[in-house]
Amino acid sequence: MTGSTHERRLRRILRGLGSCLVGFSGGVDSSALLAFAKRDLGERCAGVLAASPSLAKAELESALRVAEEIGVLLYVIETDEMSADEYVRNDGNRCYHCKAELWSKATALAAERGFRWVCDGANLDDARDYRPGRVAAREWGVRSPLREAGMSKADVRELARALGLSVAEKPSSPCLSSRVAYGVEVTPERLQQVEQAEAAMRALGFDECRVRSFGAVAVVAVPSARLAEAAERAVEVAEAVRGAGFLFATLDLEGLVSGSLNRLLPMR
Repeated sequence: MTGSTHERRLRRILRGLGSCLVGFSGGVDSSALLAFAKRDLGERCAGVLAASPSLAKAELESALRVAEEIGVLLYVIETDEMSADEYVRNDGNRCYHCKAELWSKATALAAERGFRWVCDGANLDDARDYRPGRVAAREWGVRSPLREAGMSKADVRELARALGLSVAEKPSSPCLSSRVAYGVEVTPERLQQVEQAEAAMRALGFDECRVRSFGAVAVVAVPSARLAEAAERAVEVAEAVRGAGFLFATLDLEGLVSGSLNRLLPMR
């Protein structure tokens, strides 16, 4: 792997940390950070993965495979954000309550296992979106080595390719709760609906998609390049989504736009 400026910065940051526990999801950001830390810090780093109803089973299995690919110790902890009324209510701060639960438990685990720092996979581009979970990260003293090294999402993907990671081109896949429209309560049943509907869409060949829950109505978003195809297969799409328990299914005519549900929030 060539030593780019970003890689040299990242190496200096990680060596300065001494040891770290990396919040891990199996996505490209946390995978690249964990793999790089493993290469540089060896046994002085590990990952921590939060298992909860908001993590799709397919994503959990994928994350476990990636951790095995990296060859790193991975702690899987159960988080209980669903017990918090503020989380279930699903207002604009839902993500804060989720991350506060995660980082509180990760920080305790790090102290117990002798890791000096807890880190996340945030990069420079994350600052462009509404991410209340970043507040929780700051409150718990979580470091963001990729962002501190000045790395954008494109830089992280380049690093992941250099590391030979299988997830280097993996599209972003936020938690299931992010598919539930603000103001609609987050429940295990709704998350299961979303998970089942997205699995059914993948079975139809739409590997990259979001099924967003507005209660009884599901809004299906696919990349704009495949929107016409989805419209042509409207009956199949509707059957797949209604089979998960939704009463109505519709297509998002704008295509798949990350973070589009944030438009439901008041001006921030």
